[in-house]
Amino acid sequence: MLTAFARAFKTPDLRKKLLFTLGIIVVYRLGTHIPIPGVDYKNVQTCIDVAKGNQGLFGLVNMFSGGALLQITIFALGIMPYITASIILQLLTVVIPRLEALKKEGQSGTAKITQYTRYLTVALAILQGTGLVATARSGALFSGCPVAGSIVPNQSIFTTITMVITMTAGTAVVMWLGELITDRGIGNGMSILMFISIAATFPSALWAIKKQGSLAGGWIEFGTVILVGLIMVALVVFVEQAQRRIPVQYAKRMIGRRAYGGTSTYIPLKVNQAGVIPVIFASSLLYIPALIAQFAGGNSSWKTWIDQNLTKGDHPIYITLYFLLIVFFAFFYVAISFNPEEVADNMKKYGGFIPGIRAGRPTAEYLSYVLNRITWPGSLYLGLIALVPTMALVGFGANQNFPFGGTSILIIVGVGLETVKQIESQLQQRNYEGFLR
Repeated sequence: MLTAFARAFKTPDLRKKLLFTLGIIVVYRLGTHIPIPGVDYKNVQTCIDVAKGNQGLFGLVNMFSGGALLQITIFALGIMPYITASIILQLLTVVIPRLEALKKEGQSGTAKITQYTRYLTVALAILQGTGLVATARSGALFSGCPVAGSIVPNQSIFTTITMVITMTAGTAVVMWLGELITDRGIGNGMSILMFISIAATFPSALWAIKKQGSLAGGWIEFGTVILVGLIMVALVVFVEQAQRRIPVQYAKRMIGRRAYGGTSTYIPLKVNQAGVIPVIFASSLLYIPALIAQFAGGNSSWKTWIDQNLTKGDHPIYITLYFLLIVFFAFFYVAISFNPEEVADNMKKYGGFIPGIRAGRPTAEYLSYVLNRITWPGSLYLGLIALVPTMALVGFGANQNFPFGGTSILIIVGVGLETVKQIESQLQQRNYEGFLR
């Protein structure tokens, strides 16, 4: 990986792309520290110090925003509205025929779907921004902080609208920055911004573990966490690269005096076909009842049950539901993102077949069978990786936002591998010698 970056810096046009990407990252990180109008910055910092990393319900969104959510900055919502909009559009593509037709139109259809994603991102940013402002005004953003109710001193309608508009504009700017990296940088802009947001929270989380440790001034706990992190990175890289290659043979066809086809290829089916999306779905779904209970008044029995069982990451009921939801969403997402019947029809159309399997419906059934078999270990792997913060909570006394675990490690490794592949492919295009010298 380091060799690829060193070679990229030696290539003039790639060096410009890397420096441009670094400049966008600096702008993005600066925006995560600029507070929005109407917020008392001193009270916010006081509440963050009181919380000491126990971010509760807002931990996931705060991680995706690089810590900007709880500081209520102009980039407080971060990249989360765009991620949610992209997932919603991807799910609706299977349900709405119009979107499915656009997807099949190629580049023009993809551009139209991207435009819809932008509109939906702005709408979600307005919705989430309104919810965040309402939460900050009520003092529920930092439960247990004595000055939580004074974070927004002026609670007039004009101030509220200004805060929502500022955060929505910040989300639009983040989306624009990501697209700039995709067009003029090294590519994969949204994923790189998400990578930077998560990686930015690592130093403070690791130092908090060192300060809370008791063995050799906390250095033994710190070293143990680093070692566990390296082992997990190696495990995630191994599983993310694992795939089942189904061989495909294309029949030879004679057109005039020339023969076409007769080549052999394969269909790569990844063990973790769903990526990190099942973890995001499961986390978001488990936040909903806890969020409803937080804003509900009174002390009803259902609110007490939710507070006792679904708000603590180390509770057995929470762990069981979290694990089962991840497994379910892994199968669900694979079922809607990979269509064996469509793949089988395309293979049959171009004269391809799997050796030993008849073309058409038998091929679709075989692909479904293989996909279900490899999705089981992939979903169990996702569930176990996601439970690492819980193990750290019990073993080290860390908070639920343990750095090396769950969503963070999956995203960082996945984006890192994809970025290195893109850089290597661009290097190969520029250094390709061809057949003639």
